Amino acid sequence: MEYAANEVICNCKHVTMADIENALFQHSRFSDVEKEFEEVQKLTSCSTGCGGCHDKIMGIISEKLSG
Repeated sequence: MEYAANEVICNCKHVTMADIENALFQHSRFSDVEKEFEEVQKLTSCSTGCGGCHDKIMGIISEKLSG
């Protein structure tokens, strides 16, 4: 699924698609989606409120890792 850069993915922490993409490129790359999620979560605080965006963010990271 395509998201606009300014689209809010995590409503609780107001994290946008651009925030997630920036976080993915700020550290060394892992091949494991869960480790990538943990790093993105550390940098953006996404999915630390209600957790409702967890699956959406995991899907975004999976798409980015698979190219």
